[in-house]
Amino acid sequence: MPPLDYRTAFDLAPIGLVLSRNRLMVDCNRRVLEMFGAEREQLVGRSFEVLYPTHEEFERTGERIVASLDRDGWYADDRVMKRVDGPRRGELFWCHVSGRALDPARPHAAGIWAFEDLSSRRVLKVEFTAREREIAALLIEGLTSKLIGKKLAISPRTVDVYRARLMRKVGAATTPELVQKLLSA
Repeated sequence: MPPLDYRTAFDLAPIGLVLSRNRLMVDCNRRVLEMFGAEREQLVGRSFEVLYPTHEEFERTGERIVASLDRDGWYADDRVMKRVDGPRRGELFWCHVSGRALDPARPHAAGIWAFEDLSSRRVLKVEFTAREREIAALLIEGLTSKLIGKKLAISPRTVDVYRARLMRKVGAATTPELVQKLLSA
């Protein structure tokens, strides 16, 4: 049995953990490697961008994190991420991400992030655009069009247009039905 120390606890934690500096992954545990189907060399020293479906989603999420940190530097959301390698390479999946910027005044300077794969409870069966994925995640959180618009720096009317597209794609007649289908989609 390995000695019980901080490194062992980090490596064997039941959730994915990443230490970051300036949006680069400086260390990660085994669970992250398993979740993203990656080898250490494919993540450590690389930008978090490799875990996102698109460059735009990486950029917008970074902006949203900066705008949404609480005063202690905490942030959490559900988002769609991308597997890096292995038999499921390129597969998109729902992931709960939470973390803390060590200095809230410099959110991307250094942080620790936890990743939980939600794919066993929430499977992506429908093709969504990057913006649709963002809006779907915020609808699941229960946000209104006004709050989503504020978070994404778009008008509430634009949010409504995307909500209508999502409803058509999943065959939902109401917002509660849409959320229910997104949770099981």
